[in-house]
Amino acid sequence: MGMKTKIALGAVVGLAIIGAVSANSEGDGDSKSDSRTSAGAPEKSGDTKADGKAGGKASQADQFKAFVAKNGTPTEKDAISHVTKVQGADEQNDILDSADVYTDFTGGIMGEGTGPAKLIASAFADWKQSENGLVTVYDADGEILGNGNF
Repeated sequence: MGMKTKIALGAVVGLAIIGAVSANSEGDGDSKSDSRTSAGAPEKSGDTKADGKAGGKASQADQFKAFVAKNGTPTEKDAISHVTKVQGADEQNDILDSADVYTDFTGGIMGEGTGPAKLIASAFADWKQSENGLVTVYDADGEILGNGNF
């Protein structure tokens, strides 16, 4: 292959990856709305179920918290209590899966949330499995606290 062909092929592959990542990170408006409005709010009885099967669908954050409440260690449960929002957990294709977990920790990488972020990422990997997934944990200001594979 000539140099121009390699560059053109690289550009096409790069655009395909960017398109896949952006398509994967965009959800429908309903799931984003659910995550924002019910992430920290107490669950209304009969309104939603943690498993999302009957009576409506719980937010991704509520589903994640319910999983950890049932299956997590005490330290994971404590870390998960700081989760405010989860995005991208329900859209997987095993090719560039990415999920974002937002917390109420402050201080970025030098703050108090770095250790718990590792626990959150580990618990997320127990909850969701992917051939090629990456979960990123953010603080309250949107700064990255940590990430992990799932």
